[in-house]
Formats: sequence, structure tokens, C-alpha cells
Amino acid sequence: QVRIVESGGGLVQPGGSLRLSCAASGSIFSIYAMGWYRQAPGKQRELVAAITRGGTTNYADSVKGRFTISRDNAKTTVYLQMNSLKPEDTAVYYCNVDATVAAGRGVSDYWGQGTQVTVSS
Repeated sequence: QVRIVESGGGLVQPGGSLRLSCAASGSIFSIYAMGWYRQAPGKQRELVAAITRGGTTNYADSVKGRFTISRDNAKTTVYLQMNSLKPEDTAVYYCNVDATVAAGRGVSDYWGQGTQVTVSS
């Protein structure tokens, strides 16, 4: 029904850059927000960046000034440009989509399978 696909993860040296992409498709009626979360071993999943339907953005303090979230004109794909990467950014990054599947239905969270980002020399 709802399909969330991430791409762009990989291995990068400290100070390097990566660009993550997340495409939402399938039985989606309306998208209210899209964002990126990450989870490192032994830690809880945390919000990295998000953007609402109206364009409001929210960033974790640890990534402000380094990461930028954006979306395409169709508002079905979200990107995360990650610059000045640090070893502590190493985690599995998950795309999250808040959406309804039909008119009058409640908002639900949909998750991608995740993409690994490893920052190491």
C-alpha cells in the first residue's frame, strides 16, 4: 500500500558529505510531514530533521548548521544533505512519513527500512 524507500547511505570520512533521499509512493491520500530519524547501537531512535506540509523545518541541535532537509516540487520526496559529517553521526537513518490513506482517515506514521551511514577514517 504505502511504500517508503530510502537511498544514499554509505561510508564516508569525517568532514565529508552525503545526500539521503526518501521517496513516498502507493496508497497515500495526503502527506502532512516527512522527516529523518536515526538510531545508533544501544540508543533510542531520535529525530534528525523534519519538514511539514507547510514547509516548517525542525532540526536536532546536534545537526543544526550541518544538515539541510528539503523536498521536491511534488512533495513526495524528501532529501537530507549532510555536510561536515562526524563519527557520532554514524547510525541507521530512517525516513518517516506522516500521512493519511483516504479522506477522513487519521494520520499514521510510515517508515522506510533504513539506510546505514558510517562516518569513519
